[in-house]
Amino acid sequence: MTLAEGIWEQIFVFDNYAELLALVRNSLIAGAALGLVGGLVGVFVIMRDLPFAVHGISELSFAGAAAALLLGVNIVAGSIIGSLIAAGAIGVLGARARDRNSVIGIIMPFGLGLGVLFLALYEGRAANKFGILTGQIVAVDNPQTAWLLGTSAVVLTTLWLIWRPLAFASADPEVAMARGVPMRALSFAFMVVLGLAVALSVQIVGALLVLALVVTPAAAAARITASPVLLPVLSVIFAVASIEGGILLALGSSIPVSPYVTTISFTIYVICRLAGTHRLRRWGTRRTAPAA
Repeated sequence: MTLAEGIWEQIFVFDNYAELLALVRNSLIAGAALGLVGGLVGVFVIMRDLPFAVHGISELSFAGAAAALLLGVNIVAGSIIGSLIAAGAIGVLGARARDRNSVIGIIMPFGLGLGVLFLALYEGRAANKFGILTGQIVAVDNPQTAWLLGTSAVVLTTLWLIWRPLAFASADPEVAMARGVPMRALSFAFMVVLGLAVALSVQIVGALLVLALVVTPAAAAARITASPVLLPVLSVIFAVASIEGGILLALGSSIPVSPYVTTISFTIYVICRLAGTHRLRRWGTRRTAPAA
């Protein structure tokens, strides 16, 4: 067996696949919920230019999860608390766009440093430490699934309540402000929603690669449509396809789920980018073509 064949068999292992499916039932359920949340939240992340904030929040979410692991309490709860602290800090201290990146740049290393400290103090299984960073597909038990689904329901309900004014404020903030839309309150509410979405995503893909669920699907959808209806629909489809496909591909392998999720997500983005570029070129050619 060549080295390439050995690596390939490590990446894609389908032995006893049917029996293994039962082990990831909770992960598939949670993945569907996270795909829905990440796809919808990601639309506003792209519209409001907040990808950097996602990464900043994920670092404190990682610190919260690591602290929970060290203390022996619910990891999902710890991740959510860390995310909410980061989201609140960014929402309050970085209310103005020019201050936001500085605040995020300060929060990121602080959160990462705390997370590393807590993991260094943790004396349990190394797999638990690694899973917080890169995700685990069989680590979602029934209590965690209940936390994930409950928090997803809170995020989706909040988005449903603020969707229209948030879309207006994101698309045209100056006009929205002139019309009396509560910009500061909406911004803070969305940061809280974003914090919850990031905390949920960390449980599946880990803190390092959360952008693949919260940013990439929406960015891919935005390359092929600007429709306010089709954009969130495609974003959700891409997010769910990425996470569910990643879980199913990683099932028989010892490799973490995150590389599979990120590869699928990136592939979708590349295809959408190429399709969007091709469409623009055709549209431009038609506009510049001489009349018959």
